[in-house]
Amino acid sequence: MLRAAWKSLLGRKLRLILSTFAIVLGVAFVAGTLVFTDTLSRSFTAIFASSVGDVVVAPKGADGSDSAPTTRSLPASLVDTLASAPGAARADGNLTSMGVFVVDEHNKLVGGNGPPGIALNYTTAPAGHGLEGLTIIAGDPPRGPDEVAMDIDTATTAGYHVGDTVKLVASGERAVLRPKLVGLADFAGGGSTNGATLTIFDTPTAQSLFLQGKDRFTDAWVTARPGVSQADLRDQVRALLPDGYTAVTGDRAAEDAASDVLQAISFISRFLLIFAGISLVVGSFLIVNTFSILVAQRSRELALLRALGASRRQVTRSVMFEAVVLGFLGATIGLALGVLLAIGIRALFASFGLDLSGQPLIFRPRTFVASYAVGIVVTTVAAYLPARRAARIAPVSAMRDETAMSESSLRRRMVTGLAMLAGGVALMVTGLFADVPQPGYWVGGGILAALLGAAAASPVVSKPFLSVASVVYQRLFGAIGRLAGENSLRNPRRTAATASALMIGLALVSTMAIVGASSKASIDKTVADNFQGDLVISNVVGERFSPSIGDRIARVDGVASVTRIRSVRTTVAGDDTGLMAVDPANLTRSVRVSMVEGSATDLRRGTVLVTEQRATRDHLQVGDRVSMAMPDGARTYEVAGIIADNNPVLYSAFTTTLDTLTEAGFQPADNLLLVNETAGSDSRQVKAAVEAATADLPTVTVKDQEGYAAEQRGQFNQLLFLVYALLGLALLIAVLGIVNTLALSVIERTREVGLLRAIGLSRPQLRRMVRLESIVIAVLGALLGVAMGVVFGIALMASLRDEGLEVTVVPTVQLGAVVLGAAALGVLAAVFPARRAARLDVLRAIADD
Repeated sequence: MLRAAWKSLLGRKLRLILSTFAIVLGVAFVAGTLVFTDTLSRSFTAIFASSVGDVVVAPKGADGSDSAPTTRSLPASLVDTLASAPGAARADGNLTSMGVFVVDEHNKLVGGNGPPGIALNYTTAPAGHGLEGLTIIAGDPPRGPDEVAMDIDTATTAGYHVGDTVKLVASGERAVLRPKLVGLADFAGGGSTNGATLTIFDTPTAQSLFLQGKDRFTDAWVTARPGVSQADLRDQVRALLPDGYTAVTGDRAAEDAASDVLQAISFISRFLLIFAGISLVVGSFLIVNTFSILVAQRSRELALLRALGASRRQVTRSVMFEAVVLGFLGATIGLALGVLLAIGIRALFASFGLDLSGQPLIFRPRTFVASYAVGIVVTTVAAYLPARRAARIAPVSAMRDETAMSESSLRRRMVTGLAMLAGGVALMVTGLFADVPQPGYWVGGGILAALLGAAAASPVVSKPFLSVASVVYQRLFGAIGRLAGENSLRNPRRTAATASALMIGLALVSTMAIVGASSKASIDKTVADNFQGDLVISNVVGERFSPSIGDRIARVDGVASVTRIRSVRTTVAGDDTGLMAVDPANLTRSVRVSMVEGSATDLRRGTVLVTEQRATRDHLQVGDRVSMAMPDGARTYEVAGIIADNNPVLYSAFTTTLDTLTEAGFQPADNLLLVNETAGSDSRQVKAAVEAATADLPTVTVKDQEGYAAEQRGQFNQLLFLVYALLGLALLIAVLGIVNTLALSVIERTREVGLLRAIGLSRPQLRRMVRLESIVIAVLGALLGVAMGVVFGIALMASLRDEGLEVTVVPTVQLGAVVLGAAALGVLAAVFPARRAARLDVLRAIADD
């Protein structure tokens, strides 16, 4: 039986290639994602391992969870005290500030699209375990207020050389710096910055720029003497620390820092693995169809084996053996393709600023195990039902050349499909509207169950459509159309299964089309309804910027007021939450603030406004007090008012004043500026003047309301295009499924094709017949997919109303284009099978068994 299975495989090489392709793409996604995420993890782990000392000392609450700059620091005198620890070889003070970016010689920002811009003071402190950290490899260390060093990758990208005057933009009091580049730095151990930009100043200059000239540091490294462990040195250091400071081992500090970063970007692996799952689900339809057709084609061969003594179990095992070989081959090719995909993903993220080119790809055992497990398990599971049907072939009926495979009960499939559809809807409703943990998993599981239920019921649902299509074909194309229509109706399960693969991809595309159109319409409505200012100033990379920029704009002729918006993270009752700060004197000029209780003008120093949703959750009312963990310690604030939910500016749970935020230990840095013009001024002239005032700041953009809405839509479009591109691979598998089904169907009907050719059917007519069959499959899949996508999209938007997405739009033109595009794909999918059918030799085809 094994020998017969091997001969069956080797005798159908084309079928093997087409069937393997579905597994190849799914496994490639899995392997590429795992290789990329492991590479990413290793890279960040290596960076942080060479960026900490043996023991790290820092003030408690020095950094917000979103790296908002704070005034928390430690005095230089404490560094001297730390050096006196018995096991300490030395102690060094470090100063780190975020939001300092390099501008190249063409006034373009270097990096910043994700990776941070980091400013450091220069020290020669070794990293933990004696590792050599950032080192000057060319030129000299910076000395004095007009000198700077930077990492070599940033300098190369910006086109700067030692001796050049460079341009920096910062979030501190000075927005623009123009020091001389005196040195280039790199990690001695061959590490990489992963796209982050590093600028290095001498200690007095860094303190002047980022700590108001105070002789203080953001943290300190304590280096261990030989033979002293990090844990022992930590305990010695802790004994020297006053209240308000923490000491951790370098290993723990590196682990925590890497863990925080990897947790923040873990969505990348989940995002890619979701699409790997979609590709595998779509591919499984192709495999089921392929093995169903092949078992039907080999019914006489399998019956002969039964007649010669093969048991049902042996027949099943022979088909499953073919599936295992197919899965192994697909997993092997997919694994190789996954390496190329990981390289492509790395290049894609490099274009967004996350540059991993300095880190070799990491291949962990789990990548190989997962790839082969996915490839073999998916293939064997998909082939199981066709294999069981093969075992039921009666030797006598097959030897009589009767129909080898009877269709499953359509009624049973309909009941099963409707049950799965109902279960899927129940799961979606629960995830969308009920308070359950991990609602995304509920919704995702519901969508999958609904799609599989629709696929199961599709042979029954599709019969009316196929019947109508047959009649339409006959009227439009005569006898050729009638043949194409009857061929589609001959095996509705096969036709519907092939269409279902396309249905899944197009259902998700249609869902995203509705989400995209609705989100963009909601953005436009929100901006129009709530923004009362004339201009919006923001940072192109979403970072904070210097408050001096607002001072510049306030001095422009025609500007009546500038409203500053700042955003940080804090902790309330153990819950990480957002906190915004505004200037209450100008707020209502620029933003329409709908209040549930109290007034926006009641906001003053030491008070907060709370969103309605948060107030309901925490049972807060006007006059209550809220305790927040701030850099300078816990603070308690009075609730001055409750804001209606979904305000586009005051979107955080809590809002306070600028002074309150500064007093709590956060450094002044703006996230957004809203500008109001004086009455009667020329809007175009005012905008031009503001743009001129910020022309030397490539990090800052000036927009009117329409431009701001367009900018928000653009950010969403980038995500949408990426989703469409990934879904395109699932659609590619579905189209290959149509090609595969038609090609195998032509082989199955070889004698029929020969007879048609013998009685006068021309080759062009035969090709047209196959094309029409392909079109009806593609259009059926498109109609089912669009219908389900519309339902999913509307339900999803209904669940997002409380998040501010209040407008639901069904883009009928776009969805119509999807159906027409599917018909075009059907024409393309039929090219190869139609050519193959037309080239069959008539006499040999008639003689085929």
